Amino acid sequence: MFSHIMLGADDIQKSKAFYDATLGALGHEPGIIDENGRAFWITKAGIFCLSVPIDGEPASFGNGGTIGFNADSTEAADAWHAAGLANGGTAIEEPPGVREGSTGSMYLAYLRDPDGNKICALLRM
Repeated sequence: MFSHIMLGADDIQKSKAFYDATLGALGHEPGIIDENGRAFWITKAGIFCLSVPIDGEPASFGNGGTIGFNADSTEAADAWHAAGLANGGTAIEEPPGVREGSTGSMYLAYLRDPDGNKICALLRM
């Protein structure tokens, strides 16, 4: 359904280090920086990217939005969470764990990245 997700970041190198660590914990290779200074993590399932906002304004996060990354196991989700905390992320909501909902059981771990974007690792159980 999605071709890519791009987030604004004020410090691409700092944010790249954060996402290299968190996405690395989920088994992804480090991102690459293109000639325009944007960072890309390219997979068969889609592309995740970071860019300094082209309008020259500071990066900001959307209220109510979350970007979820697939985790293959609870251990991977926990490693993702730990890597995020060790690389400038902030823990939010409940600690990583199982949540029950109308769509079934899920293991979720939530963070805010260095620019305040709400992200999560998710395992459908």
